[in-house]
Amino acid sequence: MMESPEKPIERPGLPDPVEEVLALAGARARLVATLVGHGDWSLAFPAPAGAKFNAVTEGSCVLTVPGREPVALRTGDVFLLTRPTGFVLSTSPGAAVQPASPYFRGPDRRAAVVGPPSEPVSARLVGGSFEFDGRARQLLLDWLPPVIHLPAHAAGAAEVRRMLDRVDRELRDDGFGARLVAQHTAMVMLVDLLRHLVTSGAEGRGWLRGLAEPVTAAALRAMHADPAHHWTVQQLARTAHVSRSTLAARFKKAVGQGPLEYLTQWRIELGADRLARTEESVAVIARAVGYGSEAAFGLAFKRATGQAPGAYRKQVRSATGRTDGTGRSGLPGADGA
Repeated sequence: MMESPEKPIERPGLPDPVEEVLALAGARARLVATLVGHGDWSLAFPAPAGAKFNAVTEGSCVLTVPGREPVALRTGDVFLLTRPTGFVLSTSPGAAVQPASPYFRGPDRRAAVVGPPSEPVSARLVGGSFEFDGRARQLLLDWLPPVIHLPAHAAGAAEVRRMLDRVDRELRDDGFGARLVAQHTAMVMLVDLLRHLVTSGAEGRGWLRGLAEPVTAAALRAMHADPAHHWTVQQLARTAHVSRSTLAARFKKAVGQGPLEYLTQWRIELGADRLARTEESVAVIARAVGYGSEAAFGLAFKRATGQAPGAYRKQVRSATGRTDGTGRSGLPGADGA
């Protein structure tokens, strides 16, 4: 019987599922800004449309999310919110809670100041949001914990801190291209936060958790390398050098569904992306993502999304205001730091 490898299987040239999912979700950083708090203060932020991050570059504060224990944040700490839920940042439980949005509507929306200016700085933060396209929640956000907290002392946090210092410096100096640099640096930080989630042993299941398990990761990479291939569990087990039963058990434990169930879901996501971005016929898309006929793809797609492929394409084009096949609206949002 084949045994599980002791370390991840190296397969140069195979695609990185994280890169593919982030690309398919159209992940991009928006509205990177700074917040400087003096003395005691408390700000309520609206629910983000995509995901929201903040990092403490000086001082300390407390993050409060409804239904969860408060999180004490210290210099160097970073957090990412993945659910459309409002939250509060504060330095004192006795401070009156104020809406955050007005503080980011002044002449410079990238720098907000709260609290009595005569008092010392109690906390300085760099924050922003990540926007996504289409079915990003199904692809990524729903698989993540509602709150990801990366403490300053955690593995990899030092590199994140250096990036945050760069973002903070760019926004303070306001040189040409500062916002672009800040947004691209924030995207690197998002990847680091996902790496932290995978390696920290945090609770949860999903494809991202599967990447931390060598056997499951090998099967995931194989399916991402050739999603149109007529995979069987036995074939996937061979790529991981384990038995069929071992792969099935480990995959279900890590990802929360069987290998072929995951493959079907990934094919549907690839098909949805092509429907939104291209003018390809449904029949062409069906073959490209591994279905023998347009009818088979249509049935699977409607079962997964509740819509026939043609209706989904029409709805996406209408929602984004595009008819050119890009499937992307490019419309900005605004919710503060």
